[in-house]
Amino acid sequence: MSHSDSRTFVLIHGAGHGGWVWRRLADRLTALGHRVFTPTLTGVGERSHLLSGSVTLQTHITDVVNVFKWEDIKDAVLVGHSYAGWVVSGAMEELEDRVSALVYLDAFLPDDGQRGVDFLNEQQTEAFNAAREKGEVSRPGPNSKALRVQSPEDVAWIDSKITPQPIGVSLDPVQIKGARDRVATKLYVRTPLFPQPRFDAALERCKADPTWKTAILENCGHDPMVDDPDAVKDLLLSL
Repeated sequence: MSHSDSRTFVLIHGAGHGGWVWRRLADRLTALGHRVFTPTLTGVGERSHLLSGSVTLQTHITDVVNVFKWEDIKDAVLVGHSYAGWVVSGAMEELEDRVSALVYLDAFLPDDGQRGVDFLNEQQTEAFNAAREKGEVSRPGPNSKALRVQSPEDVAWIDSKITPQPIGVSLDPVQIKGARDRVATKLYVRTPLFPQPRFDAALERCKADPTWKTAILENCGHDPMVDDPDAVKDLLLSL
């Protein structure tokens, strides 16, 4: 591959995950000559020692924006998985001139002023409220069963790596002023084995909007970068 064919991918993980979840996909993209960044958001994964009540959605947005600034990233494909739909939506307001393609990988697609806490399912809401009542700063992360991890070999690995998710990130309204909509290439990817009505609605919304591309990964759970990294790689390289 010539240098001019090399692309830059910035991959942002979901709740309770970390940069580790992208390893298989990142290895495949790197082997093809691409640059890949898989930052871990503050308070989870190998940065779980930084978990505190002061971690907010803006903290995570700044985590992403700073990777672009310090690594001099331009013309990148920015991918947000699951919860990171909130993060990349907000980050785009500061990264509009640095992102050429935006991918929501089985992810939330919020509108301006919405909050993560209002999007939690019944079980997550109970855990969230219980944590707040006890004065805790996090709620349990998802497990492999909830994520619908497809390979039995991956179950123990995933469950050993998931960390609690800071609850502060769900309390701030996201600020979206139109930068996301102006990205030339936008893709929404759905993994229907994972039940999530809000993701179903996001897929239909994007299908109805000619500025969006959509894709469905039928045989993946909620972590498609684990279940089928080749399929995710092919989708990203098709952009």
